[in-house]
Amino acid sequence: MTGGAPRPDSGEPIVFVIDDDASIRNALSNLFRSVGLRVQVFGSAPEFLQSKLADAPSCLVLDIRLPGQSGLDFQTELAKANIHIPIIFMTGHGDIPMTVQAMKAGAVDFLSKPFRDQDMLDAVATAIERDRKRREGEQVTHDLRARFESLTPREREILALVAAGLMNKQIAAEIDLAEITVKIHRGRVMKKLGARSLADLVRMAEALGVRRTKP
Repeated sequence: MTGGAPRPDSGEPIVFVIDDDASIRNALSNLFRSVGLRVQVFGSAPEFLQSKLADAPSCLVLDIRLPGQSGLDFQTELAKANIHIPIIFMTGHGDIPMTVQAMKAGAVDFLSKPFRDQDMLDAVATAIERDRKRREGEQVTHDLRARFESLTPREREILALVAAGLMNKQIAAEIDLAEITVKIHRGRVMKKLGARSLADLVRMAEALGVRRTKP
């Protein structure tokens, strides 16, 4: 399982479960399937990483205490690998420091065993919705980046200057072009990026991390 360019959702939401207790895996599998969710269970973190996972909105229900690597350590490993799947921790031995550490690192919830089925289902629903929104946002950024790649070097330069707040006349003077030529380039930039207004163009430049290079 790796990070990388986002892809369109290829299926219904899915819940991944990592717990070394087979009875817990079975119980959670039955619970999630009872409400129509797809589920995939694993006995360990390495097993999860070695599997080919569905490309769909998802979340990870993770036991805090696993053989070898702890759930908290695995959360850190996923973040370093640029894998941003929402995590719901569960434990029979939870304490306040563990909860704080997990939530600060972005966990959706932290449930102590035994937990109510509805509490788990509510947490999963929240996590999957969070992942769906993240994936949609990444797809928008990915598409915008692809459009940005179609800009010429001159158009990228003008985009940076427009985003810095310069008017056409100022841009023309800075890069030694006729003002009408700047207007033409600016129009092409807006068309290629799909910007509907100046504010839209500036927002896109910000999302792309486009910055003015000082002369």
